[in-house]
Amino acid sequence: MHRDYSGCVSENPQPASLRTDRVAAAPSYSERLWVPLWWWAAGFVVAVLIAVEVNMGVRSLIKWLPFVLLLPFPVWALVWLSRVRVEVFAGVGGAPGELRAGRAHLPLDAISRVAIVPGTAKSAALGRQLDPAAYVEHRTWIKPMVLIVLDDPDDPTPYWLVSTRRPTELAAALGKK
Repeated sequence: MHRDYSGCVSENPQPASLRTDRVAAAPSYSERLWVPLWWWAAGFVVAVLIAVEVNMGVRSLIKWLPFVLLLPFPVWALVWLSRVRVEVFAGVGGAPGELRAGRAHLPLDAISRVAIVPGTAKSAALGRQLDPAAYVEHRTWIKPMVLIVLDDPDDPTPYWLVSTRRPTELAAALGKK
């Protein structure tokens, strides 16, 4: 059985509300992979320090201008880093459900089994044990991962590794354990 996932990642993905023919409108599992809160504090401290340095270096500049110009950058950068969502949608009308990790989509009927990779085994899973053909949706600030093994021997992608803060809930939503 050969599955072709080449069309699963589109350049202009449709919103989930427009794809009701394939999956349910509301996900059974949804998680956004936000950066840690302390990154926000560090980003704002760095932006304020740079704004203060600019104020000290350019005396003729309006004092509040560097702050107004520099403070949006850490907000943009941290929201951009947190853009990835992991969602599981149930199928509608006999269609298989779907796992979405970032922009990649995987039908649930292509999953053979799911295993939880604890944070202590993450470096081994992403290092010497990683298959180069595997699909990886990794965020360094999230320790646990879920290993999703595909059941198609002809597929060049043997498994997916997906970062998640709630690995047991994701494994339960995928229906394989």
